[in-house]
Amino acid sequence: MLDADDVRRAVPMPAAVEAVREAFLDLAAGRFVVPQRLSFAGATTLVMTACHTPTSTTVVKTLNLAPGRTPMILGTLVWNTADGQVVADAVEVTTLRTGAVSGVATDLLAAPSASRLALLGTGAQAADQVRAVAAVRPVRRVTVFGRDGLRAQALVDRLRAEFPEVAVRVASSAPDAVSDAEIVCCATSSRTPLFAVDDLPDRVHVNAIGSYLPSMRELPAELLATAGCVVVDQIDAALEEAGEVIHAVESGLLERGELIELGSALRTPPAVGGRTVFKSVGLAVQDWAVARLLGEAAARRG
Repeated sequence: MLDADDVRRAVPMPAAVEAVREAFLDLAAGRFVVPQRLSFAGATTLVMTACHTPTSTTVVKTLNLAPGRTPMILGTLVWNTADGQVVADAVEVTTLRTGAVSGVATDLLAAPSASRLALLGTGAQAADQVRAVAAVRPVRRVTVFGRDGLRAQALVDRLRAEFPEVAVRVASSAPDAVSDAEIVCCATSSRTPLFAVDDLPDRVHVNAIGSYLPSMRELPAELLATAGCVVVDQIDAALEEAGEVIHAVESGLLERGELIELGSALRTPPAVGGRTVFKSVGLAVQDWAVARLLGEAAARRG
């Protein structure tokens, strides 16, 4: 059983970003079987699976979410191969792979020189969003906003210690945080948009990874309607679980055909400019990508 520290030692963020990129390319090439995520008891228990057909390797991840419990999320990931299994802490894998997919999308869609990052949210996913963006872009400034000022300040202190060369501050509001950002990462469970489309600069890339239910919406529908491109991890999953996408499509502001899957965008990069959006609800291929690296690390150890 690999605990959180074992996962971090085995898989640095740059390696996770590259592994997740490769997994989405394989997904676009039809090399994965990915059943729809199972959700039970009001989405408090989730089960995600994926099989990589060329290697016959699989991953199975279970998560249990209990607001008010410490820790809120518990889970286990199992990596299966013909040679055996690796069992790991699923929470650490989830935060790592969720950050990594934002890194992949940022590398694809953000301006190459983008250095100003706005981070909305101070929960478990927040720090890995910064780590992933910093792995693919020359981040020089990070502005953090969260509803709890003390938690926001604590996160800022952590980021300053980890990235001493980066200027990090707490914003007074979400609009303040995004007002001159070049990259925005949203990692909240908000049920209402965090900012208005007019709060954003004309050229900005936005990642939204926090919401995973139809009732949740981090982004305004107008952003999806006017963005230069809207990329999602998987169209069917987004239309099933991404509140922002569902609302925009049902309101007639966005057509299904305008959505671009990440794997397809990696194979044929879209022309980017203005505002771009990446919305992720999380796919098991991301878990498979990190689990593969864990399996390789375990094999090296013998």
